Amino acid sequence: MFPSNIYELESRAREDNPYLPQLGRIVRRVPMVEDNYLFLVRFDDPEIGDSFTYKPGQFMELSVIGTGESPISISSTPTRKGLLEFCVRRMGRNTNALYRLKDNDIIGLRGPYGNGFPVEEMEGSNLLLIAGGLGMAPLRSLLNYALDMRHKYERIILMYGSKYPEDILFRDELESLESREDIECLLTVEQAYDLPDAKPWHGKIGMVTDLFKEIDNIDIYNTYAVACGPPIFYKFVIQELLDRQFPKDKILMSLERRMECGIGKCGHCGIGYKYTCIDGPVFTYWDAMNLPEMID
Repeated sequence: MFPSNIYELESRAREDNPYLPQLGRIVRRVPMVEDNYLFLVRFDDPEIGDSFTYKPGQFMELSVIGTGESPISISSTPTRKGLLEFCVRRMGRNTNALYRLKDNDIIGLRGPYGNGFPVEEMEGSNLLLIAGGLGMAPLRSLLNYALDMRHKYERIILMYGSKYPEDILFRDELESLESREDIECLLTVEQAYDLPDAKPWHGKIGMVTDLFKEIDNIDIYNTYAVACGPPIFYKFVIQELLDRQFPKDKILMSLERRMECGIGKCGHCGIGYKYTCIDGPVFTYWDAMNLPEMID
């Protein structure tokens, strides 16, 4: 039967070609920190937007027509329908093209891809979320999911470290959490200066690992520790968790290295017998132990 509309035609073509994206429209771009924008996007087809779902920790391929595509973590939570949010760092040909687009322009969306965080398995547990630098972008999805489903989780602790106050992603949003009684929100920066026209910093100064001293009486056997940050970050954070006897299968890491096609076809993100894009990007520390190159 001949398709009745353009969306049905696209849907049939997509069944034959997994690389064909859906169309999305940029609703708004929000400057976050230097060379990092938050893109708010909705599907052009409202039916797709209504039925689309994903898990915290998954990612999508964002494409600029005629340029290419990039795998980007989803920063929004599936508990808040309507808009998808992506924190995009300008660092290549495609992201530069994305930054040249304007509100209401069209982009391509493929996904969601990856395993995401095991949010159902984590229910009834404490959550210790540890982010460094841009690692806050994927963890924000899990954080807001857990806050929206607050009754399903026990203690929630966020530890987030950045180099300077000006580097803190979602700063206003996170600082607003510091006054809530149902989450322990701990923020720190390595260095702070009084800069003209800059929002002053009155918080902690030190490494993110220093924040471990701020948490006490945590039941490590009923806690999932979730870490995301730059490579050097894992070395020190994982050691802190191991020193505190956290079970290795309850240490989760979001690793997004070298992903490209998103569906395990190009082999670009292969590490040993694993592909980051389809076996991850969320791995336990047990996985990392068997694949040392994963966090080197």
